[in-house]
Amino acid sequence: MNEEQPRVIHSSFWANLFKSPTDKSDLENVLKMIPPFAELNKRDISMLTSFIHIRQYVPGEYIFHQGDPGIGLYVIREGEVLIQRALQSGETIPLAIFKKGDFFGELALVDNEERSASAIAQTDCRLAVVFKPDLDDFIEKYPKKGIKILQGISHIIVTRLRQLNEDHIALQSKLLNARED
Repeated sequence: MNEEQPRVIHSSFWANLFKSPTDKSDLENVLKMIPPFAELNKRDISMLTSFIHIRQYVPGEYIFHQGDPGIGLYVIREGEVLIQRALQSGETIPLAIFKKGDFFGELALVDNEERSASAIAQTDCRLAVVFKPDLDDFIEKYPKKGIKILQGISHIIVTRLRQLNEDHIALQSKLLNARED
């Protein structure tokens, strides 16, 4: 495997705008810092941890492939994960590198769509995973708490969409200025 880090294209969609602190090793504290779970109380978070799965990956191992069914949200406890997208031409574009405290895959908790990119362990990784069926059961048992979780996911989506809009306007402005020069 090539030791060189891939050049990542910075995109607002893939930017982790919700970075949780990495100095807290306690899973409950980390979950409390992530928007889908931020409004839950300590007891609710404790219930969530009962169905969180810990997975380990070695460098170069795929966590999921682009096109796979989206089945869960991943929180990086240790290591680095590359998110990349394959183009129709066969080329791949690195989109983001996530590190300890970051999370990805949250859209899988809402929709039943395929993964829009692949996630690959860049180092030895330990990830906490919230699988959609487990979360769906939790939401069904505790609908008021489920609403808070879905509002947190909506917050992520809205924040990223607003940032993408700003990036789009900035790019359009840059292109317009380049034409005028």
